[in-house]
Formats: sequence, structure tokens, C-alpha cells
Amino acid sequence: APAFTQLDTKLSIFETGIKVVDLLAPYRRGGKIGLFGGAGVGKTVLIMELINNIAKAHGGVSVFGGVGERTREGNDLYMEMKESKVINQENISESKVALVYGQMNEPPGARMRVGLTALTMAEYFRDVNKQDVLLFIDNIFRFVQAGS
Repeated sequence: APAFTQLDTKLSIFETGIKVVDLLAPYRRGGKIGLFGGAGVGKTVLIMELINNIAKAHGGVSVFGGVGERTREGNDLYMEMKESKVINQENISESKVALVYGQMNEPPGARMRVGLTALTMAEYFRDVNKQDVLLFIDNIFRFVQAGS
């Protein structure tokens, strides 16, 4: 982590490339955001669009921690990232996203470690590679539930 004296206190907007988000609910660079909604309202679609935009427009990297996800959902996200070339199968080091999953059928301890592993990976990209990182934990409730 950066030293306290190196922390930047100025506010800056993180441009997502999604006009409605940037206008109505802008994200703060370095901030934390919760995305809440019922099943089937498009949360995963928004996450996929954010990952794609960050990879292509900003050259940043994203880390997705799928805690308690269904196998189908994890596979769909992987295939979408592969299709949009955010995951480069020919040269994996050029990929712009890291996906970590603890499926629904995993024991609670394994699901809990997925969130921590995703956080560790994001810190690595930030501290060692000096990259802008977007960290997604889906579903944070299942992460907390697995740790209790």
C-alpha cells in the first residue's frame, strides 16, 4: 500500500465511459461503490461493460471475485471477456482482467478466501505493476455470510 504521505486527497472523477453513470452517479477515483438490485436487472451486464471500458479506454486492469456464484454465471462472464478480447488466450499476460471464483458448491471457507484473494490480486496490480485497478466482489453478502 502507498505510504500515508503519498496518498492523494484531491477528488477526481473516474470516467467509466457509460454516460448515464458518469452523469447521474459518477464514481470517485479511489472510492468504493455498492451496486444493489434485484435478480435480472442488469448488474452483471453493467459490470461486464465497466471491465470492458476500463481495459480498452483506460489501459487499466480489473479483478473480479465471484463469491458463491453459479457455475453458469461464471462461465458466461469468462466467455464474454474472452469474446471481447479482454482475456487474451494466446498471450495471457496481455489480459486485462483476472477472474477468481468460489462457486456455490464450495465450502464456506473457500468462498470467503475468494474475496481475500481478489483483494490481494488487486493490491498486486496496484503496488507492483503500478496500474489502475477496478475490483469487483460479487456477491459481498455471500462473502460476509461465508465468514460467519
